[in-house]
Amino acid sequence: MASKDRILRQKEETRSNILEAAYDIVKDEGWQGLSMRKIADKIEYTAPIIYEYFSNKDAILRELTGKGFIKLGKELEVAKAQFEKPEDQLEAMWMAYWDFAFTDTEMYQVMFGVQMNCCSEQCDAAKTPYRLFTDVIAKVMKNSNPTQEVITQKYYTFFSVIHGLIAINIITKSDVMETINNQILKDAIGGIIKSIQ
Repeated sequence: MASKDRILRQKEETRSNILEAAYDIVKDEGWQGLSMRKIADKIEYTAPIIYEYFSNKDAILRELTGKGFIKLGKELEVAKAQFEKPEDQLEAMWMAYWDFAFTDTEMYQVMFGVQMNCCSEQCDAAKTPYRLFTDVIAKVMKNSNPTQEVITQKYYTFFSVIHGLIAINIITKSDVMETINNQILKDAIGGIIKSIQ
C-alpha cells in the first residue's frame, strides 16, 4: 500500500512540476514561448513523459486556467470578507480583481484571452468569480427585487468596463495610463454601484 501511495505522490509531484515549469517559462517568455519541449527541458525530462500527463499544450493551458480561477475566487472571498455592507464588498472585490490582473498578469491573460486564446469555457472553476459577484450584486439590488437576468446584466456591465481597462493596460503597458485608469476604475465602480442601489 505504501508503494502505491508513493507512486501516486510522485505522479502528482511530476504533474505539479510540469505546471510550475510551464508557468515559469510563460513568466520569462510569454505565452507564445511555451512549448512541450521547453517544459521537458526545464524539468529535465523527455518530452514523451510530459505527454503522459498532458495530451498537448492546450491541456496544460486548461489546467493553469482552472488554477487561476481558483486563486482569483479565493482573493475575491478575502476581499468580500473585509466588509459587511454589500456595496463595500462589491467595490473591494472588483479592486481585488483588478489587483489580481496585474500581480498575476500572465494568468489573467490565459483566463480571459488577452492577446491569446483562453480556455475558461471548459473550466468549472471559472463559474466561481461570477457566482461571488452576482451574489453580492443581488444584495445591493435587493430593494428592487431584480431578476437573475438583470443581476447578470449588471455583472457584465461591471465586467465589461473593468476587463476593458485591464486589457488596455496589459496591451499598452504605460505608467501614465496606469494612474489615469486607477481613477477611471474607481469612478466606474462607484458609478455602477450607485446606479444599481
